Amino acid sequence: MTSTQNKVSDQKAFDALLRTRLAAFTRKAFATVDPGASYKHNWHIDLIAEYLEACTRREIKRLIINIPPRYMKSISVTVAWPAWLLGHNPSERILAASYAEVLSLKHSVDTRLILQSEWYKRVFPGVHLTGDQNEKRKFVTTARGHRFATSVGGSAIGEGGNFLIVDDPLNAAQALSDADRETANTWFDQGFCTRLDDKENGVIVVVMQRLHADDLSGHLLAKGGWENLCIPAIAETRTVIDFGRVKVVREEGDLLHPERESAAAVEAQKNIMGSYAFAGQYQQRPAPAEGGIFKAGWFKRHERPQDSYLQIVQSWDTASKAAELNDPSCCTTWGIRPDGYDLLHVLVKRLEYPQLKARVAEHAETWGANAVLIEDKSSGQQVLQDLRHSTQLPLLAINPEKDKETRASAVSALVEAGKVSLPTHAAWLTDYEMELMTFPNAPHDDQVDSTTQFLNWMRTRSVTPDIRIW
Repeated sequence: MTSTQNKVSDQKAFDALLRTRLAAFTRKAFATVDPGASYKHNWHIDLIAEYLEACTRREIKRLIINIPPRYMKSISVTVAWPAWLLGHNPSERILAASYAEVLSLKHSVDTRLILQSEWYKRVFPGVHLTGDQNEKRKFVTTARGHRFATSVGGSAIGEGGNFLIVDDPLNAAQALSDADRETANTWFDQGFCTRLDDKENGVIVVVMQRLHADDLSGHLLAKGGWENLCIPAIAETRTVIDFGRVKVVREEGDLLHPERESAAAVEAQKNIMGSYAFAGQYQQRPAPAEGGIFKAGWFKRHERPQDSYLQIVQSWDTASKAAELNDPSCCTTWGIRPDGYDLLHVLVKRLEYPQLKARVAEHAETWGANAVLIEDKSSGQQVLQDLRHSTQLPLLAINPEKDKETRASAVSALVEAGKVSLPTHAAWLTDYEMELMTFPNAPHDDQVDSTTQFLNWMRTRSVTPDIRIW
């Protein structure tokens, strides 16, 4: 075979790949839409493509994709996929919307740019745009298929389709407004979703970063019936991904795309945005604006600990084992005032049993604890038994009643009354606040359990002064 024949053969194979693999098509489309940018491939692009291929086959008809900003979501879903759909079916009708008209039109222009490229015409020779309706908002194929662009609150009168795409229905500022969120949710419920021509077989895809507990994703997920592809910037638990051709294991702490955003870059972004915005936009786990059971405004603040406290109390939530899938062990250390409680320290660590037992003893000695509360179950039960035989620690076995949420609700009044004070600065403070404010929806609840164990214990007893100088 000659070199020319080899080139022709390679070209045909590549074109076949673009026709059959959306991920490959997306990569090629990226070079057309943004030729000056450097493309960095990652498994999440393949995963999104696999889900969209399943939507194309109608195996998934309602899909929500939650992913951090600037991770190829729009080029993958709103720009490249419509071009690929029209390539396979030039009569397909597609509607796409974003929060702003200028953004919707940009996505539409980018899709049209792909359709007009030489490589696309070679890969999908059956797609031709009409000359009389080839506009930014709407372009039509000779097979009467189309892509129509609109925006939240915009008009789509007379337009319909079998594929509806919503790409960022709110920006970050709008998400803080109850009125704007309600407008977006109502627009979808009573307007946009009615544009689906075939309600039974039509496909709707929503792609966005999470901005609020009641943003469009939260609104739709609460109703049920939606497949949710959630891709946080940092894996919060060990996650096994096995979908289509993509098989990935994300260990806890793994970054989504370290070649694109390093750990330092992600941490810097978190510092700029603040922990609450970061939890939504990057981790896809938005905290309620005023907290769940515990509200941020309820906690008092102290610049530094007092010179003395009535008592120092430690509360341990011990994990069953140190495996990655389990919560870590946690100890909160509290200073008891006549009128409330100061949180002095939080220790969160995964410990095998010998290290756990030793740490309980060492930590109590370090802080001069008057009482060490340990839940009387699992590893905590063993710690209590062993340390009672080998130490003189003031150990107290706690037998919790009812479920975690009930225990948290029982002490919420103490917090609301301003009895609990947190430091203004501490290395562990951001993680502690985030877990409490997002409970019961946080991936771990060890710090919540430790806190509510202490507060419930205090709620049912009177403190005998035993002044401790700290």
